Amino acid sequence: MKAVVLNGGVEGDDVLDTVDRVIADELASVGWEVHPFILRNMEIHHCVGCFGCWIQTPGVCIIDDAARDIAGEVIESDLAVFLTPVTFGGYSSELKKAVDRLICLVSPFFVKIAGEIHHRPRYEQYPRLMGVGVLPGIDQESERIFTTLVGRNAINLHSPAHVAGVVLGGQSLDKIRENIQALLAAVGVKQ
Repeated sequence: MKAVVLNGGVEGDDVLDTVDRVIADELASVGWEVHPFILRNMEIHHCVGCFGCWIQTPGVCIIDDAARDIAGEVIESDLAVFLTPVTFGGYSSELKKAVDRLICLVSPFFVKIAGEIHHRPRYEQYPRLMGVGVLPGIDQESERIFTTLVGRNAINLHSPAHVAGVVLGGQSLDKIRENIQALLAAVGVKQ
């Protein structure tokens, strides 16, 4: 089994980097292959909305940067992890750029899902999605927005299962590990 971790943290974010290591350790402990992407260290341009990935080069963004590799790794994985500091309930700017560039993984055509219009899947299989947000303290509204956002992205990416949760900045390593284990179990990673 293969997991891709998209780390949207900023330089010096010790809590987020600790969470990243815990996720990798927990997945490796049950035999998963982990492909980490530290987005702040990669050249990823913003999506320009040109539709090139749908029309000119179906399934591949026309911008030749790290986002191409990320999209390829995501679609070939069994689990995609979005790891980010929670910013007003949303993703960091680094993670947002990478997620926007995953649009090439879906078709430009539409399908109705639960009464809503979404892009049709381009591929037969998509990874499960786990969103892990880091907050400095309890903020129920930001947590609610974050979990909703991950759920909406899971629909758009045709993920067969998804889960989202928040880790707090002041939590002990044991509590962080416990939270990550619970999220992994909820998304179907067997412990």
